[in-house]
Amino acid sequence: MKSIVSLTAGAIAVALVSSADGAMIAGWSITTAFPTGTGNVPTGQTYSVGAADQGDQTAGSSLSSYHLLAAATYTSPSGNGSQYSFSSNNWSIGDYYEARVSTSNYANISVSWDQARSSTGPSSFELIFSIDGGSSWTTVTNYTVLQSGGGGSPATWSSTVYSALYSSSQALAGAENASLLIVRFRSLVTAAATGSNRIDNVVISGDLVPAPGAVALLAVAGLASRRRR
Repeated sequence: MKSIVSLTAGAIAVALVSSADGAMIAGWSITTAFPTGTGNVPTGQTYSVGAADQGDQTAGSSLSSYHLLAAATYTSPSGNGSQYSFSSNNWSIGDYYEARVSTSNYANISVSWDQARSSTGPSSFELIFSIDGGSSWTTVTNYTVLQSGGGGSPATWSSTVYSALYSSSQALAGAENASLLIVRFRSLVTAAATGSNRIDNVVISGDLVPAPGAVALLAVAGLASRRRR
């Protein structure tokens, strides 16, 4: 009986460690092409690809874009090693891509994404996030977006070839256990009307925090194991 109790405690410990090992909370791989053809291409100040297609917290999540100019057009060209990406033009200062998701019961939050621009698309961005519905924002970093192709290396985005040169990741300290996390990739410059910027493979990750009941069960099992020795 002693060995059975010890094994049970060990199994619970393994399960808890596994659950706390970085998990995908929500991920958008842009699985569907945007409408095309005369009169069908999406335009306007905002467009959304909807809920994440991967991860543990897809319900209520969204990935969208906002532009000051109503002339903004949204398309889905080749992604970075994936079939589609989320692209838009008519960029002004303050325009952004935005991911929304709950990080309840998750710690050590981080975001990763792929981003590229056309030769005349905006190149200077900042990564910011909010956990209070947008009342206040935390600036994580400023960054430069590479031109897709650019006449040489790095290569033009392709649906069949992935290039790590276009990929970025950042820790989001303070974004844990939020009922709503809003992450924005915000342009710091204005670009030519036809200049485009595209984003792909947006992933928000974190460590799942064990429920109090599971922690208590582990403690009880461990205590029982020690008493039987």
